[in-house]
Amino acid sequence: MQKEIKVEYFAALRQQAGKRSEVIHTDAKTARDLFETLRKHYMFSLTENDTKIAINQQLASWDCPLNSGDCLLLIPPVAGG
Repeated sequence: MQKEIKVEYFAALRQQAGKRSEVIHTDAKTARDLFETLRKHYMFSLTENDTKIAINQQLASWDCPLNSGDCLLLIPPVAGG
């Protein structure tokens, strides 16, 4: 059964996806599964090792299950000065 997941992109991932957010209909079971699908689709230069995630505004691990209605934030490393 497909789930409806809102994905929000930040920094380099936003640039590579060409959008701030989108709603995805997916069979992905975990955040890792969805990220891999998106990484291949948008040809992200970053891997999961380079990226943090939050699910519904809470930092999460890549193995967290996704539920319909979740919001997944993809957060690349932040450069500062």
